[in-house]
Amino acid sequence: MRRRSLLALSAGWSIGVSLFGGLGVKARSMPRQRQPRPPAPLRRGSRLRAINPGTWIDPETDFTPLTQRCEAQGWSLEIPESIRGQWQWFSATDEERRASIEEAWNDPTLDGVIYVGGGWGAARVLESGLKFPERPFWSLGFSDSSALLLAQWQAGLLGAIHGSAWGVDDQWQRTVDLLSGQPTKPLQGRGIRGRKANGRLVVTNLTVATHLIGTPWFPSLRGAILVLEDVGEAPYRVDRMLTQWRSSGVLASLSGVACGRFSWKQDDILPGDFSMAAILEERLADLGVPLVMDLPLGHGRPNMSLPLGHEAQLDAQSGQLKLHD
Repeated sequence: MRRRSLLALSAGWSIGVSLFGGLGVKARSMPRQRQPRPPAPLRRGSRLRAINPGTWIDPETDFTPLTQRCEAQGWSLEIPESIRGQWQWFSATDEERRASIEEAWNDPTLDGVIYVGGGWGAARVLESGLKFPERPFWSLGFSDSSALLLAQWQAGLLGAIHGSAWGVDDQWQRTVDLLSGQPTKPLQGRGIRGRKANGRLVVTNLTVATHLIGTPWFPSLRGAILVLEDVGEAPYRVDRMLTQWRSSGVLASLSGVACGRFSWKQDDILPGDFSMAAILEERLADLGVPLVMDLPLGHGRPNMSLPLGHEAQLDAQSGQLKLHD
């Protein structure tokens, strides 16, 4: 995922909502000892705050469409001036970005935080010592914010949702349904091999997750259904990253694997090269688990939301991924 090419995509904004409570604990030390419980659904009167954990954004960015979408659900959204700040290529220093996230998460008057922006920087916030509250926590985002979502689930906290508040109405409605505790339709992809698999979802940007392997913030994939997406990476670079995943052993105990949208420049492929679909299948089809491709999520539209840690079923015969109630 190239930082600058990502920022050029209006659909590439990373958005997140977090519902919390309680004192913070470091993501790297939070044990998963008890069965995780989901956060309470958002409701009319919920208060949200926008935060930019990564690359600076155009100070003229208009957030009116986002605030109007929240208002239609009875939610209020604060847009602090700090999200339009700039320090080098970030919205603020690592410590300032970490402090703004922790302040929001520990504010008892807030029901959530919306991550805006993308590019690069969320992993640096984790490195600086970000603490999560010791309660289930809604967190809607994708792209660079995948680092925060993965760390949240590694901490044993449900509520992280890979998705966006921008995009078409159907996409936004699915996000609203997940945040409101309503049922959602299965996502339709293309089955490649295998039958059915059940497990907890781990959904992420491939590049971001690759750079968390070996850190305290990379969650266990044992028994998981892994869903990957990326943007701006040629097939040979995707091959390089998936080879790292295979060599590190993190794919050894998966329940199933699926791919969302992988978009790149066609001139990155030379005659005789693997196509993107071919390299994804070549690197993932021999894992001995169900494989589904072309789910409608990732950079671009639609980017359908999926909740990390939620029990789901991947059906490679029908090509569907559905959430368990």
